[in-house]
Amino acid sequence: MINIHEKTLQDLEFQTVLQQVSELCVTPLGNEKALQILPYKNEVDLKIALKLTNEYLSSFYNDNRIPNHGFDTITKEIKLLNIENTYLEVHGLKKIVSMSITVNAIVKFLKKFEDYYPNLNEFASHIEETKILIEKVDAIVDRFGDIKDNASNLLFDLRQSINKVKGKINSSFSSALNTYHNLEYLDDIRESVVENRRVLAVKAMYRRKVKGAIMGGSKTGSIVYIEPETTLQHTRELNNLEYEEQEEVIRILKEVTDLMRPFLPLLKDYQSFLIDVDVISAKAKYAKSMQAILPEFSEDKSMFLRDAYHPLLYLNNLEKKEKTFPQTIELKQDSRIIVISGPNAGGKSITLKTVGLLQVMLQSGMLIPVHERSTVCLFNRILSDIGDNQSIENHLSTYSYRLKQMNYFLKKCNKNTLFLIDEFGTGSDPELGGALAETFLEEFYHREAFGIITTHYSNLKILATELPHMINANMLFNERSLEPMFKLVVGQAGSSFTFEVAQKNGIPYSLINRAKKKIERSKVRFDATIAKLQKERSRLEKTGQSLKQNEKKKEEEADKLEEINAKIQKKLESYQELYDSNQRLIYLGQKVNDIAEKYFDNKRKRELMAELFKLVQIENSKRNKVSAKQKKARKAKEKQVKQEAEKKVNVIRKKKKAEKKKAAEAPPKPKPILKVGDRVRMHDGRAIGSIDSIEKNKANVNYGMFTTNVALDLLELVETVKK
Repeated sequence: MINIHEKTLQDLEFQTVLQQVSELCVTPLGNEKALQILPYKNEVDLKIALKLTNEYLSSFYNDNRIPNHGFDTITKEIKLLNIENTYLEVHGLKKIVSMSITVNAIVKFLKKFEDYYPNLNEFASHIEETKILIEKVDAIVDRFGDIKDNASNLLFDLRQSINKVKGKINSSFSSALNTYHNLEYLDDIRESVVENRRVLAVKAMYRRKVKGAIMGGSKTGSIVYIEPETTLQHTRELNNLEYEEQEEVIRILKEVTDLMRPFLPLLKDYQSFLIDVDVISAKAKYAKSMQAILPEFSEDKSMFLRDAYHPLLYLNNLEKKEKTFPQTIELKQDSRIIVISGPNAGGKSITLKTVGLLQVMLQSGMLIPVHERSTVCLFNRILSDIGDNQSIENHLSTYSYRLKQMNYFLKKCNKNTLFLIDEFGTGSDPELGGALAETFLEEFYHREAFGIITTHYSNLKILATELPHMINANMLFNERSLEPMFKLVVGQAGSSFTFEVAQKNGIPYSLINRAKKKIERSKVRFDATIAKLQKERSRLEKTGQSLKQNEKKKEEEADKLEEINAKIQKKLESYQELYDSNQRLIYLGQKVNDIAEKYFDNKRKRELMAELFKLVQIENSKRNKVSAKQKKARKAKEKQVKQEAEKKVNVIRKKKKAEKKKAAEAPPKPKPILKVGDRVRMHDGRAIGSIDSIEKNKANVNYGMFTTNVALDLLELVETVKK
């Protein structure tokens, strides 16, 4: 069973990776689930998860794109379906319909393209494809989200009655409006709407002369809003009908909700499935952003990461348009532990973190940015000790903390473990700390664990040369400038360049010499030997690179020469053909000239014609005879070439026309002048009415059942009045 400690995930900044993945989710629930990704506990589930992500990634590069999986959360609706005598609002029903359509589309698509996405199809195979929910909701809800009139017979009758009563209200109101307007009891605005009722705008002085219910007044008190007595009775009837309508709508919604309750497990499956698809999609998008792949799994316990990038560093540098240096590293049975040494700021820790983070990502079902010829394996545990872990809360020093960590390592370390230790042995006396670190490393080695450590301790470098399945490695440095080259070289320990770096940073030479005398001569010689070997390795690396460049240049030059030679050969052949053709024409010219001279001397026409005919026959016998069919084919080919050329020309012409049209940018149409009788609608509305009158930049718009006073700027012309 795989078990990776939370401390390891923190050390390797795995949470930052999850944050970046979650940002690529398209739903809030997917975002939450992405942040909770952890390494898989067993190998079977992990390999399925990797295949799902890999298949989704492939959909970005082929013509069969997986349908959109976005959805509105139905958690609230699922909770309501669990409670008896509750009902779902129309908005909730629409969300369920939308989710059903989305799931059906994805499941149907994956079935159709099973050859492309076998694992995704298998993953979706338990999801039931059904249209029952969609049909049930569509039967009662229209596309605007309103309950349809024919949802029930009673609702149809009620709405018919409501429309009739509204008609009565409008006609009685219009009658009262005209009567009181003629008596000049009304203000200029004539009417208004209060509490969703049409009311007369009566001048305050005439309020006692207008029969009806007072609904309010203007702020100045100059207008009193009165609902005419003739419409009051109809309004009460309308209120009763609307209450009954609302009751019937609730009854219909309850009925549909009850029909949906048996499908509750299916709806939970739908939402869960779409959340999983969202997370898989986010992993695939993350992989695409760094050109990550699914490498092959090795049959034995070995890993070979070729051109491996640290994901966070790669994406950060990509944003800054800076170069990221990849590393190639291998762990196998005969080289289980790598000891990386060398000066600071050379990339030792990043190399260590790259291996660790890629391994954790892989074991969490994510693809990794490595070369396609890389191979990977799985570890049951990944142990890490990275960074300065001084614990203020527990009053522990760095060294005490590290000893606690080593104790934990000793309990858990075995042949299925990968351990990663940065600056191994630091935090105590170099001699004693180094000796203890060496003992720990020997113990890890004898337990056949895999691991990478970084260190400055010479005794650990020596141990790596002495033990057969442990190897040294170093980060290359430029021997002159002492600038890091960010390249890992396996097989040789790295010098810390202590004195060289000190000299480069301006420390007086006399002080450096005094420091050299204070330490053991053998240690200086050992470090100097390592430094010399490292410089030699760096020089050989440069020589190898220059030889490769020269070889590449020579190959390019040879290709160019071959190309030039082919062109010259072609020209020679064409010149030869031209020469042969000209020679033939010269020969023909001489023959014709001889015949002409002969005719000039003897004036024999018959002999002249015979000679010429003979000459033409000889020439025609040399020509290849072309049949009528071949001539027709040749002409057809010429015609086809001509048509293709014309098509290309037409495309170019169309493009130019479009560009000219765009460049012209026609001026905006002038706003139409609205007149009485014009059919208009409000900018944000669908209802169309006609203008009864226009007063002070305001229009009285008649919608049939009622009229309203609207500013001209808010209206748009639908149809001008016919004269």
